[in-house]
This record gives sequence, structure tokens and C-alpha cells, in this order.
Amino acid sequence: MPVVSKTGVEVGSITVDPKDFGGKISKQLMHEAVLMFLANQRAGTHSTLRRGEVAGSSKKIFRQKGTGNARAGTKRTNKRRGGGTAKGPKPRDYYYRLPKKAVKAANRMAVLSKIVDKEIVVLDDLALAAPKTKEVVAVLKALKVGKKATEGGEKDVTLADTTVLIGTNGLDANVYRSARNIEGVKVLPVAEFNCYTVLRQKRLLLTKAA
Repeated sequence: MPVVSKTGVEVGSITVDPKDFGGKISKQLMHEAVLMFLANQRAGTHSTLRRGEVAGSSKKIFRQKGTGNARAGTKRTNKRRGGGTAKGPKPRDYYYRLPKKAVKAANRMAVLSKIVDKEIVVLDDLALAAPKTKEVVAVLKALKVGKKATEGGEKDVTLADTTVLIGTNGLDANVYRSARNIEGVKVLPVAEFNCYTVLRQKRLLLTKAA
């Protein structure tokens, strides 16, 4: 796999062994890992009022027989406007967890899928002396992660049209502050990668150290 500089010039290469990433890609396992991540993001604060919780009298509206109308009970029943909700949602916790080995395997498979689909770029170094958004934008343009294919070939588009995940070796405050305001760009230390975040971004940009 080629290693490029900030200007997009190839400066070396690295050897990637698929066995280091599990050797195979299981779409089912990655699917389960993504569902787990999304479920754990849910607040679960939805709530509806049951018939015993809405305002209104519990008195029977009219007598059972002799009126010619269908029999009716309290006005708080779910059959009537303003009544309670039958079997509506109540606050609950959606959290659940897959086995640790399964989660780690799914994370590795997500990175391997980027390698197989050639959606990964390995950068020699992304060190910044100070937070500078212009520098990160220049790097992304030089690496052509701000381009996408069209029917007539390739044309320049905004960086927001191609989402990018930048992986760093540990927390790099300068890189994070420089890229956090760029739409479609996310920065994470590789130790915090998860299957959903890797798959959601179209391109994966890793430093050689990462």
C-alpha cells in the first residue's frame, strides 16, 4: 500500500497483512455492531400518557342501556379524542452489548473493508505546529479526497461531498482543532475507532504511525 506526503506525492509503501484484520469480512457481524452502536445512542425518553394518566372524569358517560347509543365507559379511554394512548411507548433503556471479541473483530473488519475497496489513504505525517484549518483543507485537496467520480469523469467538488475519517496515533489536539470545523470530516484516535464511524465515512485517512 503506498504512503503519500501532504502534497500527495508517493514517498514509500507499507505491507498490509489481511490476517492482522481478521482475514475476512463478515457483513452480518458488522451489521450487528452498527445496530448495537445506534441502539446505544438512543435516549429512550419517549413517553405517552395512558388512560389512567390523562385528565378527565372516570365516571361512565351515560347509562349502559336504553339510549340507543353504543355502550361507552369513561371519557379517558383510548377510543375517544383526548383519551389515553393504548400500549404507547414509555421511557426505556435500549443499551445492550455484543461480546468484546465480536466488537473488536467488527472494528478490524470495517478497516479491512476500506482497504479492500481502496477507500483508504496512508499519510506519511500530519503533524501541525498549530491549529490551522487551511492546512488540513490543503492536504485533503492534495490527496483528492475532495473529489468524486461523475459520469463525465472527475470534477472538483466541495469537501463536504466526500466524508473523511482522519485517524491519528493518539490524541492530536492540533489536528483535531484544525479539522473539526470542516463539514464531513471527523478526527479520531485509532484506539477510539468503532465499526459504525469507520463505515459511515466514505474515505479513511490514516497517518503511518496510526
